[in-house]
Amino acid sequence: MKYLLFFFHFYKTFIAWSIIISILIGLLNPQYIPAIVTKFFLILFAWYVTNETSAKRKLTFYKNMGISPIYLFISLLFVDSVFTIFIIFLFKTF
Repeated sequence: MKYLLFFFHFYKTFIAWSIIISILIGLLNPQYIPAIVTKFFLILFAWYVTNETSAKRKLTFYKNMGISPIYLFISLLFVDSVFTIFIIFLFKTF
């Protein structure tokens, strides 16, 4: 349970951009696979930027709690994919 709370604490820094990008993808090309691939590359880019800049210090909190950065970003990809599929589904139905 505590890992879930830590994950959502981590995810709240990405949620606004995630929703905006999901809506843009839904407006431009409401296809599931390209949207998930786009999100994968964006999360990969976020992981790279986080590891190569001073933002890496923000991950120290999660490391001290026993959560690896890879686990955080894989979880981020999973939850973000679910939100993206839901948003694209809404665009396809309306």
